[in-house]
Amino acid sequence: MALNAAWLLVTQQGWLWASVAVIVVLVLVLGVLVQRLADLGPGATPADRVVVDGTFGLYLGWVCVAVCANIAATLVAEGVTPSAPVADAIAVVALAVVVGVAALVLARTGRRWTFAAAAAWGLAWIAAGRLTDDPESLVVGVAAVVAALAVLALAARARPVGA
Repeated sequence: MALNAAWLLVTQQGWLWASVAVIVVLVLVLGVLVQRLADLGPGATPADRVVVDGTFGLYLGWVCVAVCANIAATLVAEGVTPSAPVADAIAVVALAVVVGVAALVLARTGRRWTFAAAAAWGLAWIAAGRLTDDPESLVVGVAAVVAALAVLALAARARPVGA
């Protein structure tokens, strides 16, 4: 929570590169937390698992996508304006990084549907934005759809929690 508050504060101050640093640390901390909570032990109830996965899985999934959006927004604010093909290529690489992070999280923690759903939701919104809003990009929109489906497929193939 402190890192989320710090991210809000530095963003409100306009310290965009600091906001990137804070959100990257937030992803790392949440990833470690979810990994440590992956096995709640034999005394954990189904309610315990739902609360832990529901809270931290959703949070981590959202932040994995948000870090890429934060970096993109910071670069735009800094005046970085590559040509459309270069911008598309960078965006596709960023989407691939999100899928890679999702693969790592799922490999380390097992099948976490809340994490996968939140990441896929964020990726779907990127797709919607690039397919229907400025800057329009069919390439990025389709890549975001593929990334969202890939995250869900990775979750489906991940080892069951507790296995």
